[in-house]
Amino acid sequence: MTQAADNTLPEPFVALLSEQLGSEAESHELTPHATFESLGMDSLALMEMVVAAEERFGIVPSEEAMDLSPSATLSDAARAFADAR
Repeated sequence: MTQAADNTLPEPFVALLSEQLGSEAESHELTPHATFESLGMDSLALMEMVVAAEERFGIVPSEEAMDLSPSATLSDAARAFADAR
């Protein structure tokens, strides 16, 4: 999963987020600088997203992905998932 540019998020990552958030988030809210907290995600929701990413993308998340907090930005998470093996 690669990032197209600094101001965009990878489409597979956005799709995963949209599924995890359901109708709670509008697509215009899913920006690189948005935090999980601003989208209403707590640490449990983040771990559920990590597990969903493991299953969907067949990755083993890096320690950075496992250490994401609600104050992390979507850009931080996209980078962490891109570094996954």
